[in-house]
Amino acid sequence: MSAWAIVAAAGQGSRLGVGPKAFARLGGSAMVAHSLVAFAKAPGIDAIVLVVPAGFEDEARSVASSAVPAARVEVVTGAQTRRASVHAGLAAVPADVDRVVVHDAARPLVSVALIEAVLDALDHSVGAVAAVAESDTLKRATQEHSADRPFVTETVPRAGLWRAQTPQAFHAPTLRLAHARAAAEAYEATDDAVLLERAGERVALVPGDERNLKVTTPDDLALAERLLDAARGGA
Repeated sequence: MSAWAIVAAAGQGSRLGVGPKAFARLGGSAMVAHSLVAFAKAPGIDAIVLVVPAGFEDEARSVASSAVPAARVEVVTGAQTRRASVHAGLAAVPADVDRVVVHDAARPLVSVALIEAVLDALDHSVGAVAAVAESDTLKRATQEHSADRPFVTETVPRAGLWRAQTPQAFHAPTLRLAHARAAAEAYEATDDAVLLERAGERVALVPGDERNLKVTTPDDLALAERLLDAARGGA
């Protein structure tokens, strides 16, 4: 069966403070390059759709040609929201493709093994999400702040709670239908699995990886740099 990847890299990265997040430097290259390399190495992936901010299409093509010269990478212009950007990427996936893997470029340390795991889970489900079981005690807070800080309103039981990551894999026709419905209803979401969930589909959880962190702040970027250095055998 054929499978394509969509790498969502259209975020502006305002909290990171370096322009479009995907082009921040990590390990000597653009952050998005690390995801491209992982997907190019994944045996089940035939091609990659790279979704980037308007005006960064040429830079994205340059990054892709340098990082994965032998891979097929289609560059697509993103939209104002993540959901709409992934929808734009999905439109570039050929109609005869069976499976689609969606990944956020903000998780640059994704492994080939994790990509394969979510794809393998599609043998028994219409969608699969890399996720990590919650181990911390969770607190719900007030919306209003007093003395510049929120206060606890309740402790939320953590049993059965998971922190969703990407990659997330789906049967392509099911994902297309879910995105079309969300677009028609102007429904926004922070990941793609919820689009299937709201349509009544059952989405499988695949054990994720704590190292597959999401880079949002400068501290996250520094941590990713240390983890990458450690993986490369650095000090």
